[in-house]
Amino acid sequence: MLRPILSGVETEYGLLIDGRGAEDQVDDSMALVRGYPGECHVGWDYRYESPRADLRGFKLERLAADPVDARYDTGRKYGEAHEVRSDRVLPNGARFYNDHGHPEYATPECWSIHELARHDCAGQIVVLRAAKALAAKLDAGVHIYKNNTDFHGASYGTHEGYLVPRSVGFERLFQGLLPMLVVRQILCGAGKVGSESGGHATYQLSQRADFFTEPANAETLYRRPIFNTRDEPHADAAQWIRLHVICGDANMISAATARKVGLVKLVLHLIEAEQAPVWRFADPVKSVKEIARDETYAFDIGLQGRSKTNAYEVFESYFAAAEAVLELDDEMRWTIDTSRELLTALRGRDFDRLRQDVDWAAKRHVLDQVMAESGTDWRDPSLTAYDLEYHNADPDQSLHSALVDMGEVTPDPDVASLLASLEGVDEPTRALARGAAIRKFDAELLGVCWRTLTFRGEKGPIEIDLPPAATYPAQLLAAEDVGTFVELLRGVS
Repeated sequence: MLRPILSGVETEYGLLIDGRGAEDQVDDSMALVRGYPGECHVGWDYRYESPRADLRGFKLERLAADPVDARYDTGRKYGEAHEVRSDRVLPNGARFYNDHGHPEYATPECWSIHELARHDCAGQIVVLRAAKALAAKLDAGVHIYKNNTDFHGASYGTHEGYLVPRSVGFERLFQGLLPMLVVRQILCGAGKVGSESGGHATYQLSQRADFFTEPANAETLYRRPIFNTRDEPHADAAQWIRLHVICGDANMISAATARKVGLVKLVLHLIEAEQAPVWRFADPVKSVKEIARDETYAFDIGLQGRSKTNAYEVFESYFAAAEAVLELDDEMRWTIDTSRELLTALRGRDFDRLRQDVDWAAKRHVLDQVMAESGTDWRDPSLTAYDLEYHNADPDQSLHSALVDMGEVTPDPDVASLLASLEGVDEPTRALARGAAIRKFDAELLGVCWRTLTFRGEKGPIEIDLPPAATYPAQLLAAEDVGTFVELLRGVS
């Protein structure tokens, strides 16, 4: 039986306000988050955050700054970190905050990849609600985009987190997972018109490929790696690693989000079983960029020793190994089967099938239609605008939503399901405890973070650890006082 792997997705959204510029971005994002009109806990406990710690056993003196961002930050002061972040914790256990000029929604932790995709999709509602509240306050248009680039050299992330036993260690994670992170964009990339680094491209599979410069390091804002080595477990560091994946795109198609997470989980299961395929890419960063730009879809990859393989063989090596050594559950079986089906469709140039579940193919379908109808080609500057509008978070304006309405792509979870996701979680993860505390005992909360809850007690603060592998009882939702709630949490192991 496969070990349940707790995971989450953190999505930074692009923000555009009519009449405002890049120099206003941090202030505008702070205002948007602070104006969120829904129920929430204000604040966050930062004591257990350590963004400079590295999985390889050392700590960075400082994190590198993105020079594009730095141009707009020079001479500006924003206050203390907690004020800039403006954290809101929601009734479902999610975190909503400002991340250096981008409103960011971090989902509640989930075991199921489909549940996680639903919560990621629900995050669009949260950000859109805040945007509409800010638009009414400013009497100006506020536009939200679930993408990863402003097309002017700045990239913002969609990060994933996976709880992995500390005993697995960096080397096994890096060697086992890196090949999948290089090729995963073929099935999970969001697509992008043009390029911002690394030479000319008409259309790329991934929005993030332009921005990776190293195989591994702990940076996220500059010198971005394919494999991020940040060691910030959000749990007992003696037991757990939080694998921090930063190289994925923001997906509009929820099935692509589920597959993106499922592919990583599949590899983690193989790594823990010590059965992950061994691939030695000659230049992983070069391969990421070449795959993104390869319009022949051959996806050749150079190996150490002058030989080569291709992405199809890399994918199949993981799938075959999983089928041979793992007791696959329904979600891992779905991940393998749908991935194989889509790779077969790509090889056969069956783009009608591919665009149903792959964002880059769905977006390219729109762009091909635009070029055909207008008689233009990839040099048409208006294509960037169409690219951006595919990612518009407002379903009334989104080209992705238009494709859903036309039956061209797999539909998202229904609105009722997404709204329910904002009220709580279906799985008994620690997010259930966090969300229940906010809904029922917000006035008694002194601190909230991924790892702990801290309540006001008669003799001082009461801090309760939230073990990530535990199952949290539904009785938490029925507790009528803080004392009962705390005792229930103390009984969790």
